[in-house]
Amino acid sequence: MKNSIRLATKKDMKSVHNLIVELAVFEKEPDAVEITVQNLEEDGYGKQSKFTCFVVESGNEVVGAALVYKRYSTWKGEILHLEDLIVKKSMRGSGLGTVLLDEVVKYGNKMGVKRISWEVIDWNEPAIAFYEKKGANVKRDWDVVHLDENGIKNYLNNI
Repeated sequence: MKNSIRLATKKDMKSVHNLIVELAVFEKEPDAVEITVQNLEEDGYGKQSKFTCFVVESGNEVVGAALVYKRYSTWKGEILHLEDLIVKKSMRGSGLGTVLLDEVVKYGNKMGVKRISWEVIDWNEPAIAFYEKKGANVKRDWDVVHLDENGIKNYLNNI
C-alpha cells in the first residue's frame, strides 16, 4: 500500500484526535487528553491558525501525524516546536516516523527557523534512539516544566 504525506485539513482532525488519544494511552496517561476534535478544528482552521499539522496516510487511512507551531527563543530567534509526532501503533517501524520527521524538518528549513525543538518521554528508548540516529541532540540534562490550569489558578491566588 502506498503511503502519502500532506498538510492536514479540518476533516482530518478526528483522525488526528484518535492518534493523540492513542499516544496518551501509550504514554500511560489515558485520561490526560482534554482537547476535543472541535478544539483542533477551531485552533487549526479558525481565524488564526495556532498550529500546522502534517498527516501520513496508508491507503485512505490517516496513520500518522506531526503537529508543529512557531516559538521564539531568546538565544536563537524563531524556532519550530514539534508538539507531537505520532504513528499508529500497528504502523510503527514501517518508516512513517521518518517520513513525518523529514516533512517537519523541510518545513522548518523553508520557514528559516534556527532550531526545531520537541520533547520525548525519558523511558521511550526506541523514540530516543530514532531521534539520535537522525542527528537530534536529546538534552538529558534539562527538565520540562509545566504549570497546568490548576497550577496557574493557584499561582495567581498566591500573588
